[in-house]
Parts: sequence; C-alpha cells; structure tokens
Amino acid sequence: MFKLDGKILRVDRAFTTSDGTQYPSNWLRLSSAEEKAAIGITEEDDPVRADDRYYWDGDVNNPKALDDVNAVDADGNPVYVQVWNPETEQMEDTEEQVVTRGLKYTKTLEVKDTANKLLAPTDWYVIRNYEANTAIPENVSTFRSGVKTECARLETAITGAADVSALITVMNSQDWPELD
Repeated sequence: MFKLDGKILRVDRAFTTSDGTQYPSNWLRLSSAEEKAAIGITEEDDPVRADDRYYWDGDVNNPKALDDVNAVDADGNPVYVQVWNPETEQMEDTEEQVVTRGLKYTKTLEVKDTANKLLAPTDWYVIRNYEANTAIPENVSTFRSGVKTECARLETAITGAADVSALITVMNSQDWPELD
C-alpha cells in the first residue's frame, strides 16, 4: 500500500498532496519508485489480517474463546434459553443456560465431520461384512483405522491446546490418510 503524509493512497484514484498538487488516478500505477519517493510517498506491506476463524475482526490481539462460556447479561446474571408459551403469549426462560461455544468445541466438531465424510464412502464394506459376513478389504480396514486414529489424535490435541496459537498449530497438522 502507498502512503503520503500518513494517509493511505489507493491505486487508480486521484489524490492531492498537502501543497495542493493534484495527481491523476493512473499516476501511482505509471510512476517510478523514484518519482513517488520524490513527493514523499512511501510503500508499505499491506497489514496481515489474522484468521477470522480464530480471531475477532482479524485482530491477532482479540482471539476467540477456547472454551465454552455460559452466557450472562450486562449485570452478570445467567441468560437462559427461552421458549414461546402459547398460554401467556410470551417468551419464557427455561432452566437451560445459554452457552456460547468455544473454539475447542467447534474445531472438535469439524474434525469429527471430516472423519465422518472420509469414512462414509467405505461404510458399505462394514455393512456388507455385518450382513453377509464378507471380508472387508485390507486396504479399506487400514484406511478406516487410520482415519479413526487421526481423529482421536486431533481431538486429544484440541483438548490440550493451551491457547489459540496452539490450536491453530493442531488444526494445521491434520494428516488424514488416503484410500489406496
């Protein structure tokens, strides 16, 4: 990104310098680095946005919660799940407290979903084995065992993640087997 006097300049947009000199919209694209530097334009790397799956608003200083959190209102009172009562025609609290799910919960569900999707195409072998006592091919058994082992490894690692950075490392370490 280009900056002049602390302001971001957009490529293909006209701009005016502090002394009133106007530049056309194609000037940044067509000018050399020396021409830009001569009027005080600097070039900086675009800021890196943190992964929104793990951080609020892409801000690395604002990680999402790892663990589930029981919801409370502004006064610190528990918030309960509400249901419609047709007799009173009002929403009423139940005894179930609202829970905001943390990253560990959601990432564990993602891992289980991946394992399920990997296993689903070979489920028929298991059903055939159960119903007709037909052997499951060795490569299918090996694959299915590998998927279940990787799923268990990831679930354990997710549970043990101490912070968001560790959780990201776990999620990036997924090593699912492939069916031969």
